[in-house]
Amino acid sequence: MADQQPSETAPKWWSRPAAPRAEAQADPTASAGPVPSRPDSAPSAEPAPPAPGAAAVRYDPWGVQPLQVTDRGKAAGAGHFVRMRHALALGLGIALLAGGIGGWLGVLAERQSSTRLELPQAGVESKNRAPESVAGIAATALPGVVTLHVRGSAGSGTGTGFVLDGQGHILTNNHVVSDAKDITVTFSTGESVTAELVGRDSGYDLAVVKVDGVRGLKPLSLGNSENVKVGDPVVAIGAPFDLSNTVTAGIISATGRPITAGGDKGDGSDISYVDALQTDAPINPGNSGGPLLDAKARVIGINSAIRGADTGADGAERAKQSGSIGLGFAIPVNQGKRVAEELIRTGRATHPVIGVTLDMEYTGDGARVGTKGEGGKPAVTPDGPGAKAGIQGGDVITKVDGVRVHGGDELVIKIRAHRPGDPLTLTVLRDGRERTLELVLGSANGS
Repeated sequence: MADQQPSETAPKWWSRPAAPRAEAQADPTASAGPVPSRPDSAPSAEPAPPAPGAAAVRYDPWGVQPLQVTDRGKAAGAGHFVRMRHALALGLGIALLAGGIGGWLGVLAERQSSTRLELPQAGVESKNRAPESVAGIAATALPGVVTLHVRGSAGSGTGTGFVLDGQGHILTNNHVVSDAKDITVTFSTGESVTAELVGRDSGYDLAVVKVDGVRGLKPLSLGNSENVKVGDPVVAIGAPFDLSNTVTAGIISATGRPITAGGDKGDGSDISYVDALQTDAPINPGNSGGPLLDAKARVIGINSAIRGADTGADGAERAKQSGSIGLGFAIPVNQGKRVAEELIRTGRATHPVIGVTLDMEYTGDGARVGTKGEGGKPAVTPDGPGAKAGIQGGDVITKVDGVRVHGGDELVIKIRAHRPGDPLTLTVLRDGRERTLELVLGSANGS
């Protein structure tokens, strides 16, 4: 019957099969028959018959080899690869961490060591310098050099001066104080006091002012400008552009250099005539009136003028460059000493003269004596030094004491380099012939 219950006997698939037959072992491809299903599983579809010639595979739970085999060797290799990858990642992480820590420690160490860094340096040495060195000359002279601040109707300005004596007399340039209403003198110590004008002379561009109530003045020693030779080392001290106590150095570039300065008024009353010492020591506006010193810190000149550089294109209006180009000029101290002594005594200075009127329009070589003087007076002053020596109107003076002169200004400069009463030898050209005349310089009051 279709609904007949199964018998009580145990299913055959629970029984352990008998030993395999020899035929089965000999022929592994023999069919083992259908595999029974478990009682609690749903009936399965009848398996498809094997393809012709295909070997049937029977599952044998007690067989030597299972139906499915795991490749344990491949799994072991994969695990080894994973472990190596983890090891490499760990090593890389450790290396990066170690590098970062090492770099940070290095920076920290460098910062800490830089605070303790000490470079080699010379020790403290004596500040004393040889007296003839620039530093030694400056140390000697600076206490006697002053800066002048001047206020006048045309504005204010700065100049330099130096102490002449213990009474407070100070020598400077006339053009520094010519328009002064108030004069303030500042010493190298920084102390400032008011000064009064004692006297001035525009022809020599020299002036003397005086301070009172100042103790411990340090007068500078005066040298002799007749001893100066080209190439001698010199030091200039001044206040260029109001920079007080500025020290520069150079040499004497030339002596007996005839220069004229001033002339701003237009009438010639402020022109100065100087037989100057030329130097390449830098001199700038504000150095005026300062000392030019020799190697023994003695004054050999009073800085008075500079030659500025022309600027501008050819044919255009040219302006003067105010800075130094290495052409500075100083009044010889021998002339400065004589004028200062006269200014202190009388407030005025005298000028040596030869008693003639010069033709300043003459363009030839030499200085020509005019034919008429001012106001119709004779060009040669009667009974004057020139007349006594035999000078006539129209004579051309070509030499002074054997030194050539090339114009009227240069003749005035050579004469003013002397004192009134000094003898001179003049060479004159008259009617095409040279003559030698001897005279003694006269005296006239300066301006």
